[in-house]
Amino acid sequence: MAPVTEATDHSPAPVQGGRTAALAGACVRGALAAGLGLGSVTVLVMVMWISSPYPDSGPGGALHVAAGVWLLVHGAELVRPATLGGAPAPVGVVPLALVALPVWLVYRTARDAAEPALDRPGPSARGAVGAVTAGYLLVGAAALAYGTGGPLPAEPLGAALHLPPLVALAAAAGVWTAHGRPTGPLPGRVPERIRVGLARSRTALAVRAAAIGLGVLLGGGAVLVAVSLAWHAGAARESLLGLSGVWSGRMALLLLAVALAPNAAVWGAAYGLGPGFLLGTGVAVTPLGVTGTAVAPPFPLLAAVPAGGPGTWVNWTVAVVPVAAGAAVGWTCGGGRRGAGARDGGLRDAAFAALLTAVLVGAAVAVLAAAAGGPLGTGRLAAFGPVWWRTGGAAAAWAAGLGVPVAVGLRAWRRRDDAAPATSAPVPSAPATSAPVPSAPATSAPVPSAPATSAPVPSASPAPPGPAPATPEQSPDLDPASEAPTAGPVPAPASTNANAPQPKPGSGAAPAPLPVPSPDASRASGGAGREERPAPEDDPGDPAFEPYAVLPAAWEDPVAREARWTALKEASGGLMATFPPAPVAGPAAPADEMPEAPGADDPGPPQRRS
Repeated sequence: MAPVTEATDHSPAPVQGGRTAALAGACVRGALAAGLGLGSVTVLVMVMWISSPYPDSGPGGALHVAAGVWLLVHGAELVRPATLGGAPAPVGVVPLALVALPVWLVYRTARDAAEPALDRPGPSARGAVGAVTAGYLLVGAAALAYGTGGPLPAEPLGAALHLPPLVALAAAAGVWTAHGRPTGPLPGRVPERIRVGLARSRTALAVRAAAIGLGVLLGGGAVLVAVSLAWHAGAARESLLGLSGVWSGRMALLLLAVALAPNAAVWGAAYGLGPGFLLGTGVAVTPLGVTGTAVAPPFPLLAAVPAGGPGTWVNWTVAVVPVAAGAAVGWTCGGGRRGAGARDGGLRDAAFAALLTAVLVGAAVAVLAAAAGGPLGTGRLAAFGPVWWRTGGAAAAWAAGLGVPVAVGLRAWRRRDDAAPATSAPVPSAPATSAPVPSAPATSAPVPSAPATSAPVPSASPAPPGPAPATPEQSPDLDPASEAPTAGPVPAPASTNANAPQPKPGSGAAPAPLPVPSPDASRASGGAGREERPAPEDDPGDPAFEPYAVLPAAWEDPVAREARWTALKEASGGLMATFPPAPVAGPAAPADEMPEAPGADDPGPPQRRS
């Protein structure tokens, strides 16, 4: 039974397939995505052909046109062989609204192909991108070959330069999304300077600011086009009615205008930036005026182009679009919110982020300007649309010229606001020491009290010679946290000198020792007085409690004891013995645990006052 069980356990692998089957499935998915896009464009073209009152070819010609339009959507340039002059004329203006369809299809396909299935492992990231791209390009090659003999064939070189990069980028975005959009370090083959630069927080800030600035530019361009169309509504209506006299043709023109609406937004942004756009060779449309004689074909969107001649103050007001974009860039780089734990890099980082944002905005605008324009024929229509390098340079200049000062100013203002509360708030007085000073030392053993004498000890006595007794703060070999305080009565020391006078009961010479209640006992007692809470330094449960260790060994030094004895004998007026008492014999105890109990004639350590 063992061999049968082992074969049963491993049978799903060859049946379900491994990574090879996953790669094959991803390739098939890419081909299906291309087929869906091609089918959508084909349906649109066939509807236009059916509704056209004057079709110039049969269904075969419409299918060839559909294949050419599908390749045009990917950026390939079409060639119109049948012209009035006899020479082929290129058609390179790509409707940017139609580009969203293939990009979205490839993105969704790559994202689904990169997700691992329940019964088999998914392909690797590189494998998914390569397989989806390969399957898509197979269909693209077939469409290119099929459309060669049609009325609008695609140029092979243009298709080879535009189709693979677009598909690969869309597939990479889909695989990146399938893996959770990771933002970790780049592979080791990437140069270290690039990996470090892209990993910095100001790079992410620059990318976000570039997206905001680009959105403001394109939105402003769309607003300019809409306002100009509303201003020239009569000319746009005449153009629509003059191009076609039937509803099907007018609907086709409206659909084409909607597909070219993103192109018009890019053109409007280029006009607001200053370089403007071209309406043929030698015809430039800028806010300063229109140079040359425009020979644009009649089209509703082109009715929004300003009239010829120098520009007026109305044309110059379009500068509000780049000003708003530069201000948005500066606001994001200098005054935007920082992420959790992000460090305020200062003015230099704000300026650097704004400069990097300007470069990104210029590059994006240049790419969009190149995609939004193109030739519409030969001769004077060979250059149609914005010039990409002029438009990109102007966008970078506006973003840097306005973004850097705004970012630096806002960052400086924000840093001043952050520092204002710290300087205006009252500064509390600092305590003299880092730990509270207790009223009396607490030790692990009972502290002996000073013996009573018949003669009072004067307060102003000469300082005894010898080393001064060390305090717990001055002793380097003490650990204050190693000892714990004790609560309870403090007993009087036992007398070791028989000749010393003993206090009599009721004489008042030496008061009886009073018991020191513990904090718990004081809280539990319900006396006549109000309940008193112990000080933090006396309460072991308080976070500010800091116990004190025993007195240092300097108190038991023979030299110090002899000096104290001499001082007390001089102050007693001859009532004390002339020699110090001998120490009490007994088991030795470590100095850091319990000090030796002094005799009756030994005054012991001086009492610390609270």
